[in-house]
Amino acid sequence: MSTEHLQSSVPAAANEMQARVDLTAVLRWADRQNLSEGVCNHFSLLLPGTTDQFLLNPQGRHWSEIRASDLIVVDAGGEVIKGEYVAEPSAFFIHSSVHRSRVSAKCVLHAHPPYCTALSCIEGGRLEMCSQNAVRFYGRMAYDETYNGAAFDDAEGERISSKLFDRDILLMANHGVLITGEDTSQAFDDLYYLERAAMIQVLAMNTGRPLRIIPDEVCRMAYEQFGSESAQACHFLAAIKRILTRECPEFMD
Repeated sequence: MSTEHLQSSVPAAANEMQARVDLTAVLRWADRQNLSEGVCNHFSLLLPGTTDQFLLNPQGRHWSEIRASDLIVVDAGGEVIKGEYVAEPSAFFIHSSVHRSRVSAKCVLHAHPPYCTALSCIEGGRLEMCSQNAVRFYGRMAYDETYNGAAFDDAEGERISSKLFDRDILLMANHGVLITGEDTSQAFDDLYYLERAAMIQVLAMNTGRPLRIIPDEVCRMAYEQFGSESAQACHFLAAIKRILTRECPEFMD
């Protein structure tokens, strides 16, 4: 192997390892935040240096035990090209369709967090602009009004991804939520705060009193303010990794 090839392969390997550590960290943290469900649900991330391969948590591994080396690499055809485990079928059909159809969807998170899922089970359920957390998602939410069972084929994966339109978050009827992002930190930050916004809304609705809806002009202003603080997502992920490194450093193995 030439020295030139060795030099080029080192950054590629380092980038893949960093991607693995980041995705594993948010899987572990999602479990701590009650965003996981059994050994189901799936997070994926475009493999650095590729356009048609992505990292994916494998079938059967609980998020609280997953390690960076457990993540599998799946190609556009659903074949596992790296890793010891298999892909859960709906993970491939949902994620591959979203990755293919949206250049900006480098990280795709699908989960069934309780409060977001509760909103998806309400007739005409919407994230209402009634809290500061909610306005982070002003104009970014799409809604799928049809539940067609598990996504076990290309047609259902494509139907789900088509519901995103020009938005980057999809509330899936009777099911859960789908988050897309340019990177792991941004996508996870959205998942975390979306569930918090849904929780606040559900708690407020449980009082039986009307929601206090924030006017559109204030929502737009606040959304722009949050947009200027995108570095917070990077700080959040860095903090998560520091805590995990202290408490369970094997997550990086």
